[in-house]
Amino acid sequence: MVGTTRDAGETRSAHGEAGSLPRRIAARVLDLLLPPDCPACHQPVDRAGLLCPDCFRAMRFIAEPCCARCGQPFSASAPGSAGRSCAPCLDHPPSWRNGRAAMIYDERSRVLILRLKYADRTDLAPLLARHMVRAGRELLAEADLLVPVPLHRGRLFRRRYNQAGLLAVAIGRIAHLPVVPDALQRVRGTPALARLGAAARQEVLRGAIVARPSRRNRLAGRRVILVDDVMTTGATLGACARAVLAAGAVSVDVLVAARAPDPARVGSDGGRTAGE
Repeated sequence: MVGTTRDAGETRSAHGEAGSLPRRIAARVLDLLLPPDCPACHQPVDRAGLLCPDCFRAMRFIAEPCCARCGQPFSASAPGSAGRSCAPCLDHPPSWRNGRAAMIYDERSRVLILRLKYADRTDLAPLLARHMVRAGRELLAEADLLVPVPLHRGRLFRRRYNQAGLLAVAIGRIAHLPVVPDALQRVRGTPALARLGAAARQEVLRGAIVARPSRRNRLAGRRVILVDDVMTTGATLGACARAVLAAGAVSVDVLVAARAPDPARVGSDGGRTAGE
């Protein structure tokens, strides 16, 4: 039986490689016609979808030690911080269980995310997704499905795509997890949240995000990961997590491309910590 299982696996691998050959040839031809460049600085790169060495080194990727709830990195000197929560998450626990972010939201990562979000650079979703999978590998190993943070239909109509949905689909392909892109809906439009504080954001979002009735059965009893591009105060993700839990999900984790510094959290990384 062992030999049979191994042969079957090798056959599937061979078929997969054969099926991808035309795509690899097409990609190579396209690279010759339009030489690939770094999506951050436009310097030449070997293959489309890669950062140049300088930009890759400049990206501030998040690794341990970081807050297990919101992904905010701790200072390197914070003792015993692995798997623990930052002080703000202890004072005001988020609606989700665990959270991870791939990188710090700064001048470098901002370029990639804003181009994905507003400049039709949908090709950046797979690049960001690869780093998100690295950051969230432990969460993904336990998850049943992925759910993107939704856009209101008016904003979706103007933008034509949901960047969180593109990230979720790209992550699902890498991690082999199903995606329910329309599990959540914004039942009313909300103003831009960028200039609002945490309390104001929560008030604006109150009741604005719910589980779509026709998708509640997909969420019930499942371990769900919410996907978004950036986390700042976590208000939007919190509203989504509450909606997913209200639909019967057994747990909710969050995975984002970048973690923005919440002004209320500045200086808190080396403070009080506690086990999850």
